[in-house]
Amino acid sequence: MTAADPPRAPDALPDALDAFREDRTYLGADHRRNERRTWIVTAICAVTFLALLAGGLMTRSMALMAAGLHMGAHVAALLVAAGAYAFARRRAEDRAFSFGTGKVGYLAGFANAVVLAITAVLILVESAGRVLNPQAVDYHGALPIALGGLGVTLVCIWLLRPTKAHAARHDTDGDLNLSAVHLHLSADAAVSVFAVAAILAGDRLGLEFLDTLAGLVAAGLVAQFAFALMRKAGRPLLDINPSPLLTREVRDRLSAQGETVVDLHLWRLGPGHHAVIAVIAAEHPEPVEAYHARLKGLAGLSHVTLEVRGGDGVCGHAH
Repeated sequence: MTAADPPRAPDALPDALDAFREDRTYLGADHRRNERRTWIVTAICAVTFLALLAGGLMTRSMALMAAGLHMGAHVAALLVAAGAYAFARRRAEDRAFSFGTGKVGYLAGFANAVVLAITAVLILVESAGRVLNPQAVDYHGALPIALGGLGVTLVCIWLLRPTKAHAARHDTDGDLNLSAVHLHLSADAAVSVFAVAAILAGDRLGLEFLDTLAGLVAAGLVAQFAFALMRKAGRPLLDINPSPLLTREVRDRLSAQGETVVDLHLWRLGPGHHAVIAVIAAEHPEPVEAYHARLKGLAGLSHVTLEVRGGDGVCGHAH
């Protein structure tokens, strides 16, 4: 059920309660736009990854190597995200997915969080190795490559900027599949800034230890981003209540005439879509259609199942 749904006759009620399949938003209202841009950014990052890695090996810069390794993780993350878009779109009509393919994006986001965490470990290990075995850095060769990598990352961040689509207005997380790769790129921009600062400090001030320190700091920052993304992507996968505020509003509307909401479950189906199951008890209950009508206008409710129990023990059920 969405705010834009027109009134329907009772015999058409079941269709009206499954708007998730009707509007075909897949992983969000901007699915096609985000999928197309994700493939474009994947190609850009793949070329940049090869350049950064080659530059780091030639100049022996740990900061540049860290930026290259992180960019390589982005290529993997972007491929996962693009694949999730393609899979969700192609399988959206598959009735084997009881509530559509909206959670594919959360699964991809969690996988990308794991990739981000592995990247942090790789950067940490390489940086620790440089502490034990320092190497001379070709700062003049490393600087233009680091600046180029930062510029490319900023362009990719701009290309993957989220939009204020309708589906996101009642879902603060929005398209988490896009948010995951956007976070990857934001972390990479931070790593690139550390790399540029370390190269400049080592070249002009002679503070060569900052190159290794930049790798250690970058590892910590990437690990923090990975943990935050794991938490955000894991919540819908575990069906954790996405909105106590929306839950309270549903409960208040269903109990507006003195009824008791015996049981209530709210979970996220996909970006901008939620499902509700509720059991209502009343001495003299209204028809189940009346309770569905009370939830009209609540943005983000795409599938509603209600059970009504009367004082005589008779139950009414609709979904």
